[in-house]
Amino acid sequence: MYRWIRPLLFRLEPEQAHRVSLWLARWGLRLGRVSGVQSLPAVPRRVMGIDFPNPVGLAAGFDKDGEYPEVLEALGFGFLELGTVTPRGQPGNPQPRVFRLPAHEALINRMGFNNEGAEALAQRVAGSAYRGVVGVNIGKNRDTPAERAEADYAQALGAVYPVADYVAVNLSSPNTPGLRDLQHEEALRRLLRRLNETRQRLAEAHGRRVPLVVKIAPDWEPGELDATLEILLAEGVDGVIATNTTLGRAEVAGARHADEPGGLSGAPLRERAEQVLERVAQRCGGEVAVIAAGGIHSGEDVSRRLALGADLVQLYTGLIYRGPRLVQDAVRAAARHEGGPASGAA
Repeated sequence: MYRWIRPLLFRLEPEQAHRVSLWLARWGLRLGRVSGVQSLPAVPRRVMGIDFPNPVGLAAGFDKDGEYPEVLEALGFGFLELGTVTPRGQPGNPQPRVFRLPAHEALINRMGFNNEGAEALAQRVAGSAYRGVVGVNIGKNRDTPAERAEADYAQALGAVYPVADYVAVNLSSPNTPGLRDLQHEEALRRLLRRLNETRQRLAEAHGRRVPLVVKIAPDWEPGELDATLEILLAEGVDGVIATNTTLGRAEVAGARHADEPGGLSGAPLRERAEQVLERVAQRCGGEVAVIAAGGIHSGEDVSRRLALGADLVQLYTGLIYRGPRLVQDAVRAAARHEGGPASGAA
């Protein structure tokens, strides 16, 4: 049905279209018209000590406040990464802040971590009927100065820890001033040490250890990526997500909206994200989980990311252009990669 609905949705402003599509999907679920799970193969993977029913997940940003987990689970996702959430709710950047580039199957966004806050998300997840794997992506508030960023991340970690199967530390959004500086050198070491200290206390209080993963950018100067990966390994993270959106515009130069500030996602990010993923897998594969994101728009893209060393993959912009069937194509591609049948009951 999505190919018929998409032209109507694309007549709406992108944020409005996003809300309408999820509202329609929720009603479709209630009417029994939304479900991709029954026809999908089982592709179980154990990663970071977590049992995933399949390795295809939803990337952060799609359901920031955890409002639609049951709907998204029905599409066939093996896990959901909710957020990004900050300690305090905030409105994000002024609208308009999302722009489509349809000819390139791309988006530019400068959302700015708009969310209701980490506590609100935790309460919503706790009250949800969803019982699948939940990742929660955390960030700092826009008005928190860099020297207090560690406190923001620690506070957000504490708020979501009881409901998260893993927590993703977002240091790579281009839409919060100064955030990407936290990916480097001493700032990164200090942040990870603070989070590990906080996690140790939380693990003792809750009787379980929640994995920490770090989401990195696709934009690096020579030598920077390797230096950052060395720190991530030394400080004991459990996984790396490669990658967030890019500030680059070479692939969409001349397109309408191409000069809008913000992060570029979608098909033009594919090559850049794969290059970073390959390096992450070479350096970190086998030591930490490797999660691929960025520019995944087909089953073939999923197969390639898995072949490059990804343990899990995440979708976002591809859903907007390809629709819910992309989830099913992705799961079947993962099954083929495992050497199993591409159809069957999940």
